[in-house]
Amino acid sequence: MKKILAILLIISLSLTVLVISIELNSYNKSYYHKSYIKNNIPKETGKTMDELLEITDSIIEYLKYKGENELLEPYFNNKEILHMKDVQSLFDLARIIKIFGIIISLFIIIYFYKRQEYVFLGKTLSLGLFINHIVFILLFIVASVNFNKYFTYFHLIFFTNDLWILDPNTDLMIQMLPENFFMGIAARTVLSFIGILAIIQVIAYIYIRKEKTIYEKNTRKN
Repeated sequence: MKKILAILLIISLSLTVLVISIELNSYNKSYYHKSYIKNNIPKETGKTMDELLEITDSIIEYLKYKGENELLEPYFNNKEILHMKDVQSLFDLARIIKIFGIIISLFIIIYFYKRQEYVFLGKTLSLGLFINHIVFILLFIVASVNFNKYFTYFHLIFFTNDLWILDPNTDLMIQMLPENFFMGIAARTVLSFIGILAIIQVIAYIYIRKEKTIYEKNTRKN
């Protein structure tokens, strides 16, 4: 039972942190701004930076599910809006996963805490989460070799239509958000994911050391 709960904790916590990392970077207007400058997007789109940032606000609000298609209609064509609807659905699913992940993680942590399984809980968090570092670093390295190939695989897996195939000559969405933009988002998401997990692991390790010290002191007294 303990091992099953430990595995479930690692999975639920990993998924929660992954969604949080995706959201942190996808909603980061500053990154969009830097990408527009780096990729010379004003020239590519014929839009001023102020116009691009205004459109960015609408995209971010739409992804947060704080508005309907009218947020995008002033800027994008029907195909682009339909694709963004699919993207919005993925973000909505991610939010559900995050909520359930938080609930499950808290439930298991409280369960171990009430049973005084402090060291086991600490080891589960500090050691069990290491698998994520290995998997995501390897995935990032592999994807970096041919990002376009694996980015295409991603769309084929998560989308049931070809609306994501946009024309850079006519579609503003792909002009604003070229492949380099998504490469940057992917890199930042992986770094955020690993960074947050590392913080959790360090806290768990410190907690283990503290509990061991208390245990050793009590043992010497007895």
